[in-house]
Amino acid sequence: MKIKRNIFFLFCIALLAFSCISNKRVVYMQNLPKDESLVKLGDMVPAKFEEYLLQFNDVIEINIKTSDPLLNSMLDINVLAANSNRMMMGGGIMSGGDIFYLSGYTLDDNGFVDMPVLGRLKLVGMNLETAKVTIENELKKYVRDDDYFVRVRLGGIRFSALGEFARPGKYTVLQNRVTIFEAIATAGDLTVVAKRDNIMLIRQYPEGSKAHRINLNNKQIMSSEFYFVRPNDMIYAEPMKVRELGTGTTLLQTIQVLASLATLALLVYNTTN
Repeated sequence: MKIKRNIFFLFCIALLAFSCISNKRVVYMQNLPKDESLVKLGDMVPAKFEEYLLQFNDVIEINIKTSDPLLNSMLDINVLAANSNRMMMGGGIMSGGDIFYLSGYTLDDNGFVDMPVLGRLKLVGMNLETAKVTIENELKKYVRDDDYFVRVRLGGIRFSALGEFARPGKYTVLQNRVTIFEAIATAGDLTVVAKRDNIMLIRQYPEGSKAHRINLNNKQIMSSEFYFVRPNDMIYAEPMKVRELGTGTTLLQTIQVLASLATLALLVYNTTN
């Protein structure tokens, strides 16, 4: 019995040793030895930008200015959108809403946008420059050549984060480009049990949707076409098997579970003998 008790105490001491973290690993700006390197430079990885083609359900911002004040007021939907936005925010409805949902143009299921004066224009499958030229060609029917200004931009990057995220949900980042790691950070990072080497990314294409499997542990992700998130991407993180087993998400938690089982087994053994 005494031997079993000593073994149990030694196990508890080992458990405490595993749970200790040295201050050297958490304190900033220490006086470290000069032989410890300050910065470890990495290799330069060339960025890979692929030209984005507009998809169904994309939201784009279209700004048009001409020398005709009346035409400008008819083409400008931002005034009405701004008034509606203020009313909704004042009523407490639009909490964390999408600023471009009211002020932008959404490509419908057929790839068209419905614009005042210019009518329905099909923009699906075009890049932003081609979409701009298409709008300018329609605008030339109402104004003189070079007597206008047209700007077309994506209304932010929309994506969904599902599965093992700290804050799963649908997000909009008001930038032209967003890396997959920025998208993950927006959703609060992946949980400890997320399969980082087998992330599913569902991406839309003009002909449909396609699911891809991505290994975030491989630094070659930086030079791939999946390093930058595209509008309407869906990122799904599956859980590891450890979650099904319920043995803990870290080494310390696993040891604690095993210690509890060992203690329970020892008590049962002592009671029955």
